[in-house]
Amino acid sequence: MPTRGVHAASSTTLDHINDNDLALLRRIAARDRQAFEQLYNQYACRLAGYLARILWQPDQVEDILHDVMLAIWQQAPAYEPTGRVSTWIFGIAKYKAFKARASAPRQYPERLPALPNAPDEEILEEGLMRQERARAVTAALATLRPEQRAVVELTYYHHCSYQEIAAIMDCPVNTVKTRMLKARRHLIAHFTRLGLPSL
Repeated sequence: MPTRGVHAASSTTLDHINDNDLALLRRIAARDRQAFEQLYNQYACRLAGYLARILWQPDQVEDILHDVMLAIWQQAPAYEPTGRVSTWIFGIAKYKAFKARASAPRQYPERLPALPNAPDEEILEEGLMRQERARAVTAALATLRPEQRAVVELTYYHHCSYQEIAAIMDCPVNTVKTRMLKARRHLIAHFTRLGLPSL
């Protein structure tokens, strides 16, 4: 069947890429700086994009990327090839990113639009209302389970797809959808109890 052939070719390509990555990692374990530079060039852009979707603060991406590459250099001698090298590398990035997020203040965009035709008092009132709403959302998110909160934040604040979230959180897409459904139900109930409209 043609489809089977496509899957076989894709699998062969992935195996080839993993073999190349594994060869590089073994050279890095032997402290080959040229191999490390090659691995960096192969993964830096992909890792930066991945980290940018997770981190609260965009200016942290470069620092965390540096930490990830340093960890690869340090841990390469102990690496056991039980899976794909790329999975191991992105696992390090995920751990570093979520650790950084845990210690950083959350920043939620308030998106206050300009109201050029409104009197100054109305502009001020609109701004205060939006700030109050942003604080209410922040407080509501804090009442979610961590895995549910992560799905909501990655969806609405980092614009990740369910497939991307599944990769970041290392779980099936259906699990992401279930967590989002439960999170929405919880938030609706939370705002209802407070007498506030659902956001």
